[in-house]
Amino acid sequence: MKRTLCIAVAAVIVGTSLGVHVARAQQSGIKRTDLQQHDLSIAGREVVQVRVDFSPGVAFGRHSHPGEEIVYVLEGSLEYGVDGKPPVTLKAGGVLFIPAGTIHSAKNVGSGNGAELATYLVEKGKPLVMIGK
Repeated sequence: MKRTLCIAVAAVIVGTSLGVHVARAQQSGIKRTDLQQHDLSIAGREVVQVRVDFSPGVAFGRHSHPGEEIVYVLEGSLEYGVDGKPPVTLKAGGVLFIPAGTIHSAKNVGSGNGAELATYLVEKGKPLVMIGK
């Protein structure tokens, strides 16, 4: 019994320490692929890179991050809504900077797959995605 409990606790610890610390459920039509995560030379900060694939017509609703986000559109046509600015549609090769804590959204407005490379410069230990209002 004691051994089973130890194994269960170890599994929970390993399971919660793997991958990016993101408070999110995998949304239907959106696939997030964690690429890399590293500490920065600035204490308490890290860089995280994620590929996000959007099926046609699918949106990732209003949310924010505990740091800056740098977006590079890999394919398709993605529309970004950033609070305080008019919506912008970017195609492959387009870039966008989103300041820390800024509420924003993204939607695939094209007829095929849409994908972005999202690079986050964030505070360590905080959820990567915080659902906005």
